[in-house]
Amino acid sequence: MNLLTKRPDNTGLFYFCLMIITTQYTDINATMRGIRTQVIDSYQFCIDNLPKFNNPGEMFKYLKGAVTYKNDPPGIELIQSAQTLFLNNYWGIPGAGDCDCFSVLVLAACMTNKWPKQRIVLAGRSKLAPVHIWTEVYYNGSWFSMDLTQPYFNTTREYKYLQYLNV
Repeated sequence: MNLLTKRPDNTGLFYFCLMIITTQYTDINATMRGIRTQVIDSYQFCIDNLPKFNNPGEMFKYLKGAVTYKNDPPGIELIQSAQTLFLNNYWGIPGAGDCDCFSVLVLAACMTNKWPKQRIVLAGRSKLAPVHIWTEVYYNGSWFSMDLTQPYFNTTREYKYLQYLNV
């Protein structure tokens, strides 16, 4: 996978667009705004560096092989763009991140493959305290879970509460 990319800015010069959002965790709304920002920032990187996938299972297998799960630092909500995840990782380990970083990657990759329907799944033990997030993609008439923290495609852990947010 070619993970080095440059984009032209409005002066004609090239720059690397590497972005990490690190903030104290406040609430899920702030996290969702951060995810939105990172997906937008990840789009061109995914176009330039990821192959086109024939189906969600193929995408899952490819991305799963490129990432490593690593918890956020204590008290910090770390949301990395795709290019930061691979090129300038907070941990110094290319591909290291947690479920929200992986959700950013999957959403941007789905968008570049022109799969128009995705949703984010928030999961938790109570309605007000989600503890996990993943992406689902609608493909050929079915929803598929794309949780890169899971070992296998289209699998999830059980949670008492699930909330689905269309993207």
